[in-house]
Amino acid sequence: MLVQVLLIISSAALSSCDVAHLEEISTEPPPPRPYAFSYTAGRYPGHADRQHAEVSDGSGVVRGTFSYVDPRHKVRTVDYVADKEGFHPVLSDVPPEHPADSESVAAAKDRHFQLYAKIAEEHAQHPFPDETSVPRQSEAVKAAAAKHAQLFRVIAEQHARIAAERELLQQEEEEKLHLQELGQEQ
Repeated sequence: MLVQVLLIISSAALSSCDVAHLEEISTEPPPPRPYAFSYTAGRYPGHADRQHAEVSDGSGVVRGTFSYVDPRHKVRTVDYVADKEGFHPVLSDVPPEHPADSESVAAAKDRHFQLYAKIAEEHAQHPFPDETSVPRQSEAVKAAAAKHAQLFRVIAEQHARIAAERELLQQEEEEKLHLQELGQEQ
């Protein structure tokens, strides 16, 4: 009990104290922490096909380089700077342009586009195919379609019979309930 009284008195005394004479203390931001790292890696021991190195001065500017072996087995290197303005890569070697079509590829493309244009024109003139161009069913397909249609009719008849039986049973149940209600009222 004495401890509680002392705590209440001390907290009241501290809350009414004048702290204007204390100066404001602020925490300085930590000093820049520069770093540097690099690594080299490969797909199997003793083989290096990529490397990366990066250095930061601690003030937000990062400089680095990475290299890799492209599918044509040529080493590609990218030097970069990342700062407040963004990421700025510089390729050391511009990748090659896409290869030009050979004569046979160009001729095949031309034939393809001509055929495409011919088909598009035919479809524009006759948007709906006539009976002669519609594929015809073989005897096996006709027989399977007829069997399917017959099975569908049988199933539809069974469903109709079951629905009628169910409706009849439901009417009988409703009549029983109605008669019970009438018997209870009397």
